[in-house]
Amino acid sequence: MKILVTGGAGYIGSVCVDELINQGHEVVVVDNLQQGHREALHPASIFYEGDCGDPSLLNNIFQAHPIDAVMHFAANTVVEQSMTEPANFFRNNLINGITLLDVMLNHNCTRFIFSSTAAVFGEPQYNPIDEQHPKVPINSYGESKLMFERVLDWYHRAYGLKFIALRYFNAAGASERLGDAKRHVTLLIPVIVQVLLGQRDKLYIFGNDYPTKDGTCIRDYIHIVDLIQAHIRALETLDRHPNATYNLGNGKGFSNLEVVKTMEMVTGIEIPFEFAPRRPGDPVMLVASSDLARQEVGWNPRYTKLEDIIASAWEWHRKHPNGYQ
Repeated sequence: MKILVTGGAGYIGSVCVDELINQGHEVVVVDNLQQGHREALHPASIFYEGDCGDPSLLNNIFQAHPIDAVMHFAANTVVEQSMTEPANFFRNNLINGITLLDVMLNHNCTRFIFSSTAAVFGEPQYNPIDEQHPKVPINSYGESKLMFERVLDWYHRAYGLKFIALRYFNAAGASERLGDAKRHVTLLIPVIVQVLLGQRDKLYIFGNDYPTKDGTCIRDYIHIVDLIQAHIRALETLDRHPNATYNLGNGKGFSNLEVVKTMEMVTGIEIPFEFAPRRPGDPVMLVASSDLARQEVGWNPRYTKLEDIIASAWEWHRKHPNGYQ
């Protein structure tokens, strides 16, 4: 297949591009390089620098390449920014996404895999969270992704779009070649790595008064390679499930302090940290039930231990302390 990957120079997208090419697919990438890196691109991919909300660019791509399917990773994702700059999130995650869909359909491309998020659920009413859990986002990031999921459903009903939306919890770890080299780092594991590499003085843990066993937030971590395998399985089963949404996670929750202790165990280095006030928009606990994805798309994650996920991230960052620079 010839597959268009938006955001294909970013952390998750680049690993997807590598795996698709390794499996024999032809891949076209569009990325504006705001968060992505040209160095992360697979040399066999065809790259267009630009915005996936640019209809002229997209039309040129679809005219030049017989695209069979689209995997859509490009998005604004930083939760804190979504609380203060919601316009950017709705513009990029919703309006640009609709532009992409319209260009696809104009070129008779109807196969779409969407990178969604657990943030659509908001503060969970129960854990682990299944697909039927109420969706009440508490930040504009989650709201923008949920709105686009609803757009996908209407495009399926009205225009025959076949889509699968994958809601991930916390992507982490690294492949042998690629790791998380975002320019604006906010997620816990890469922030801890920066502390370990001396690029930050200390770690700040936001909130120690949550109703959890140690007072810190609990999150579900999924290895990046497992995450990408779920995308590829979704694409392979799209004809059987042409209007589906799945949660992707480990099924286990780890508190922020547990992640710190596991990082210390893996690296043998003590991590300096202090507690800071809670961040707005942070739920207490997010843990996924991925049973439906296992049953319907045959997804079977390999890296289920937190120490294995962390070890792969540390190995990559130790070899690439300045990312792709």
